[in-house]
Amino acid sequence: MNHYQFEVCANSVESCLAAQAGGADRVELCAGIPEGGTTPSYGDIATARELLMHTRLHVIIRPRGGDFLYTPVEQRIMLKDIENARRLGADGVVFGCLTSEGDIDIALMKQLLEAAQGMSVTFHRAFDVCRQPKQALETLIQLGCYRILTSGAQPTAEQGIPLLKELQAQADGRIILLAGCGVNENNIARIASKTGIREFHFSAREQLTSGMQFRNEAVSMGGTVCIDEYSRPVTTAERVRKTISALVQQ
Repeated sequence: MNHYQFEVCANSVESCLAAQAGGADRVELCAGIPEGGTTPSYGDIATARELLMHTRLHVIIRPRGGDFLYTPVEQRIMLKDIENARRLGADGVVFGCLTSEGDIDIALMKQLLEAAQGMSVTFHRAFDVCRQPKQALETLIQLGCYRILTSGAQPTAEQGIPLLKELQAQADGRIILLAGCGVNENNIARIASKTGIREFHFSAREQLTSGMQFRNEAVSMGGTVCIDEYSRPVTTAERVRKTISALVQQ
C-alpha cells in the first residue's frame, strides 16, 4: 500500500472519519461539492483536526464556485482562509488561480504560497481549465507547488488518461500528479497502469437517507433549484477500502 497514496475528497467531518476508517492517507476537506468544492467552515476544519488521528488533513481554499479568476477582495479572503487553516493545524492547503487568459496567475500564486509556507500545497483542478497544461505544469514546478490535482483536462480522469500519461512523463518526479474526478473501484487500476500515476483522489460516496419521518417535499431550501433534501452523499469506509484494494491487490 505504501507504493501509492490515496486522498479522499471529504464533504464533511463524517466523510473524513469514514476515509480514515477505510485507510485513506489524507483527506481534502471541502464544502460546496456541487460547485466543485469551496472552503469549509472553521468548525469543520477544527473538528476534523481534532478527530483525525493518522490521516492527513488538507483544506481547499476556494471562496466561491465558478471560475478561478479572483477579485482583490476574494484574494484577501483566500489569504485569511490559509491563515485559518494553518492556525487550526491543517497539514496542507489546496488552491489554484488563473489569469483571464487562462494561464497560471503567478503573482497571486506567489502570495498564497508564501502564506502557506510549511504546509503542503496542491494546485487543484483549475489546472484542467488552463490554456496550456504542459506549460502550466512547468510553471507550477518553478513556483514550488507540491502536487497537481488533475483529470487530464477531461470530465473524468479515466477520459483524461492520454494527457495524464504525458504529464506524468513530463513531470519526471519533479512534482506529484494526483489523478482525480470519477476515480473509483472499477477504474483506478486501469488509470494507474496506463499513466504511471501513484496518487489518487476520489470521493467513495453513497447516498444516505434522512432520518426525518415528517417531510414537506413541496418546499425546496434552494428555491428554484430542486434537489433531494432527504438524502445526502457521504463517504463510506467500505467504498474507500474497496477502491484502495482494487489497486493495491493488483
